[in-house]
Amino acid sequence: MPNAALIVGAGDATGGAIARRFAREGYATCVTRRSLDKLLPLVAQIEAEGGIAHAFASDARKEEEVVALVEKIEAEVGPIEVLVFNIGANVPESILTESARKYFKVWEMACFGGFLNAREVAKRMVARPMAASGHRGTILFTGATASLRGGANFAAFSGAKMALRALAQSMARELGSQGIHVAHVVVDGAIDTEFIRSNFPERYALKDEGGMLNPEHIADTYAMLHRQPRDAWTHELDLRPWSEKF
Repeated sequence: MPNAALIVGAGDATGGAIARRFAREGYATCVTRRSLDKLLPLVAQIEAEGGIAHAFASDARKEEEVVALVEKIEAEVGPIEVLVFNIGANVPESILTESARKYFKVWEMACFGGFLNAREVAKRMVARPMAASGHRGTILFTGATASLRGGANFAAFSGAKMALRALAQSMARELGSQGIHVAHVVVDGAIDTEFIRSNFPERYALKDEGGMLNPEHIADTYAMLHRQPRDAWTHELDLRPWSEKF
């Protein structure tokens, strides 16, 4: 039974690329979205490339669903060695018109879901024997520009992403001594997606010049973080194309 890599928020771009990358590393890749149908093309692609993939419909904001998801994977697929929390929830809105309901939903998706999934996986990781390398598992959180600074019209998103970053820091400080590598990846820039192509053609025009993030290259960084030895763990790094101002 191979170990599992759980990618929460396996979308069509970054999340899917991360799932394919860990499948190529030999993991039984478990991918989640709220809609199972949207995962089927990704599972088919991974299997066509010779990998192992399992799709799960799960709402990352619902505690009972997260608990059941982790229990099912651990019992039927394999021990979760890697967790990637990759839910975005980037929904811009003026603070003057932002509703309490949407503000709370953004926090649930981008932060609270990270807490629920990371807590459940970490509980399983710490219960397992320590490997000779001193490594029990890896938990990776996808951050954003909003993790570091709040922009106009992004109060909800930046509040949630900054809170997720704080969660990652707290977990790293608590769990590092127990062999769990916790890292936070700040993805700072436009990613090569259909959304960017359709809505920001001027940004998409920079693609051929290396001016936007390639999801496959983001995924390579996640795999690198998981392979790092315990004496040289990275907690936080940022990824951006050369054209992005910072």
